Amino acid sequence: MKSTDPLLDGWEQTLRRAKDRPAILDTYGQVLRKFAEIEERACEFERKLEKFPPGGVIAIQIGNHEDWPSILIACLRRHLVVLPLEQSINDQQREATLELCKAGAVVSAVSSGAAPDISRLRTADATPDWGENPPSLLKITSGTTAAPRAIRFRSHQLLADCNQICDTMKITGADLNFGVIPISHSYGFSNLLTPLIARGVPMVLSRDRTPRAILSDLARSNATVFPGMPVFYQAFCEMDYVPALPKLRLCISAGAPLPRTVAKKFREKFNLPIHSFYGSSECGGICYDRETTNEVEGFVGQPMAGVGIELLEPNASACQIQVRSAAVGDGYFPEPDEEKLGDGAFVPDDLLARDDSGFKIVGRISDVINVAGKKVNPEEVEAHLLRFSGVRQAVVFGRPAAAGVLRNEEVAACVAGSRHLTEEGLLRFCRTALSAWQVPKRIFVVDAIPMNERGKISRRDLARRFSTPGASPPL
Repeated sequence: MKSTDPLLDGWEQTLRRAKDRPAILDTYGQVLRKFAEIEERACEFERKLEKFPPGGVIAIQIGNHEDWPSILIACLRRHLVVLPLEQSINDQQREATLELCKAGAVVSAVSSGAAPDISRLRTADATPDWGENPPSLLKITSGTTAAPRAIRFRSHQLLADCNQICDTMKITGADLNFGVIPISHSYGFSNLLTPLIARGVPMVLSRDRTPRAILSDLARSNATVFPGMPVFYQAFCEMDYVPALPKLRLCISAGAPLPRTVAKKFREKFNLPIHSFYGSSECGGICYDRETTNEVEGFVGQPMAGVGIELLEPNASACQIQVRSAAVGDGYFPEPDEEKLGDGAFVPDDLLARDDSGFKIVGRISDVINVAGKKVNPEEVEAHLLRFSGVRQAVVFGRPAAAGVLRNEEVAACVAGSRHLTEEGLLRFCRTALSAWQVPKRIFVVDAIPMNERGKISRRDLARRFSTPGASPPL
C-alpha cells in the first residue's frame, strides 16, 4: 500500500533500488548499515513507539548516530513529530525546548556506539493540537533573540529542500557524503539525512570533529562530497603535511560566511574550489555559488533550483529579501509570525545586495550598531580590519556605551591573528579610512574567537563577554 507521506514514498523507492547496498559507513570503510538494515531497525523502533499517540512530539538527541534514519522513518510511520536536539545544548536549554514543544519522550544514546533508548517524559503535556496540517518535524531556532522557538515542517517541505539541494549541487546516489556536521542541525538534516532516505545517497559518519582527524578521515573514507563549515576549511589551510584527497569532488561551506582568503588558500593547497551555500532553518537552501569565480566577500551565488527571491527594497544598495519555495516551513510554534514566515514565504534577517552574478550577504538587521543615531554595519568595519597585515579573523559588535555618554551603543571588535597585532596599531589603521562613528572604541586581540557547534560566531555572545567598557575578560 502506497504511503501518503512523500518522504516515506521516497524511502520505499530507495529501498527497492538500493536494498543491499551500503548506506552508512564509518571512516575506515566498515559498513554500519545497509539500506535493508536501516529498514529493519526502523521496524524495531516503530514497535517501540506504538504507545505514543499520533501528533506526539519525540525529541532525538543521539548525535551523528547510525540509527538516525531508522528513527525518523519510524516516527513518520507512526505520525509522530520529530524534534532534533543538538548534543551541545546545556540542560537548561534542553528542558526549555522540551517544554516549549510539549515533547512526550526523548530518544538518547549514552555513547556513539550504544543503542538509542526511548525515555518517556513524566511531565509532558498533552499532545499539541496541530490543526489541519500536523507537522512531521520541528526545527529549533533562536532567531535574533535568545528565546528558542520551533518551526513547523511537513514531509513534502523536507523532501522539497532535499531535492533542491541534490539537483542544484548535482549530488546523486553515486556520491558518498561525509557526515561530520550535526544531523540535528538544519544543514546536516537536509544535506545528509534526507538525501540518504529519499535519494539513496550513502554517507560516512565521522564523530571526531578535530580538524586533523576530519581531514584524515576524508582521505581514508574516499568520500566525494564534504558539507563543511568555514572553521574546518580555515584549519585545513593552516595545516602542514596534509593528505591528498583524490576522490573528493565537491566541497560545500555553510553555517557562516566563507572568507575569500580561506577559499583562495584552500584551492591553492588542495586544488579544489569551495562552494558557498546560504540557507536558513525556516526555508532550507536559498543560494548556492555554482561557479566559485566571484571574489567578492560575502558572495553566496545564485538562487537554488526551485527557489524564488524578491528584494524587498529593490532600489536600496542592500536590503532584506523574501524567499519563496516549496521547502518553506508552515510557521513558528507556538506563536506564529506570519509577516516573517507563512504562506510559502520567509523573510530572513540578513541584508543582501545583488550584482550581475548573484547575491552577497552584507550584514543582518539585528547586527546594525546604533551609535548616537548613526547606523554602523559591522561587516564594513570587519572588512577593513581584515585588510590589516596579520589579521586572520575580525568580529565587530555593539555594546552598551560608557556611562554618561549620550549614545546608545559603541563599536567594539575582537581580532585574532599573528602575535605582533596590537590594539593601538589596529585603532590607528581604522582611523585612517573609517568614519569617526565607525571606529571601534576597543579592539580586543585574542588567540582565537570561539565558535559554536555549527561553526558560527555570535556577536550577541561576544557583546556579553565584553559588556563592561574598559573590561577585557578572557576568551
